[in-house]
Amino acid sequence: MARAVFLDRDGTVIEDVGYLQSPSEIKFLPGAIEAIKKLNNHGFKVIVITNQSGIARKMLSEKDFKMITGEIDRLLAKSGAKIDATYHCPHHPKQSEPCECRKPSPGMILKAAKEHNLDLKSSFMVGDKDLDVECGQRAGTKSIRLISEYEMKKDLAPDHIAKDLPQAVEWIMALSSNG
Repeated sequence: MARAVFLDRDGTVIEDVGYLQSPSEIKFLPGAIEAIKKLNNHGFKVIVITNQSGIARKMLSEKDFKMITGEIDRLLAKSGAKIDATYHCPHHPKQSEPCECRKPSPGMILKAAKEHNLDLKSSFMVGDKDLDVECGQRAGTKSIRLISEYEMKKDLAPDHIAKDLPQAVEWIMALSSNG
C-alpha cells in the first residue's frame, strides 16, 4: 500500500482568492511547488482534497474547475512537481443535497484511498482550516494544521501545527525517516 499526503488546495497550495474562477488567478504560495516536489521525490502520492461550493452556487462550472485543475497540474509539471489526483466536493450545504464528500466528512479521502490503494495510517492531511484537520482525523490520517487567518478551535488537536506547506513537509519528512 502506498502512503499519501492529502492537501487542501486554497490557502495551502495556492493563494485563497475567495472563489477561484479563472486559471489567471492561480498563484502558488511560497515554497509550495518545492514542497510538492519533495513529497514526489520521497515516494508519497500527493492528492488534493478540496471543497468547491462555488460550483453549487453557479459561480463556476465543472468545466471551469477542470480547466483550473489542469492549469495547476501544468504549472507544477513545468517545475518538475506533480499532483497525483484531485478530488473535489461541488456541493454546498444550503444549496445541495447532503453529501459524504464535503469536508470535514472524510468521503474524498476514503475514495482516494480505495482508488489509489493507500495506507491511511501512514498518510497525512494538510490544510489551513479546522475542517481539513477534522477530515484527516476522521479518515485515520495524521493531520497538520497550517497557521492561517482562520481561528483554530481550542479543542482541535492536530498532530502538528506548521507555518506553511514547506514547514509541514519538513515535519512529514522527519517523522517518516524516524519510522
